[in-house]
Amino acid sequence: MSVELSRSLRADAADNRERIVAAAYELFATEGLTVTMREIARHAGVGPATLYRHFPTKQDLAVEAFAEQVRSCHTIVDDGLAEPDPWTGFRRVIERICEANARSRGFTEAFLATYPDLADLRTHREYTLGVVAELAQRAKKSGQLRADFTLDDLTLMLSAHRGIPGRSPQARRTASRRFAALTIEAFSARS
Repeated sequence: MSVELSRSLRADAADNRERIVAAAYELFATEGLTVTMREIARHAGVGPATLYRHFPTKQDLAVEAFAEQVRSCHTIVDDGLAEPDPWTGFRRVIERICEANARSRGFTEAFLATYPDLADLRTHREYTLGVVAELAQRAKKSGQLRADFTLDDLTLMLSAHRGIPGRSPQARRTASRRFAALTIEAFSARS
């Protein structure tokens, strides 16, 4: 009987954890990182004590909520680097990163500024920027990326992208695609 009860409690705890992570991702994506832990607990249907038992800090919760996005971002930059034509790879990285960030405001905030010293996000940021730097060097050598492009330009672009308005997810995606196209044109050596 006690083994059955123990398994049931563990299943409840796992369900609570999953609901908390899903709620956090949803709220971070739509509201950004300013959302409170209390709001997340309420949205997940758990008490604050349950939330803090699983995630003592908002940073811990952000790392877990954005784990899939971190993996997706790595795939985006790795795919860009694997592209035989460096300019095509660079363009696709910009397009796909803008698309991903249009879906989640909070991830960009966490990536750029809110949690700069959080080890998991710092490691992700360093990896991503390192791959993009390599891709940018290849695109510059091909003569298609502006010779004066720096990674600071990419950071500036991501910061500006955070401000894209959108009353609906579709409006935000549409604006994001336009923003990506204009950014690519600005980064082109031919513009």
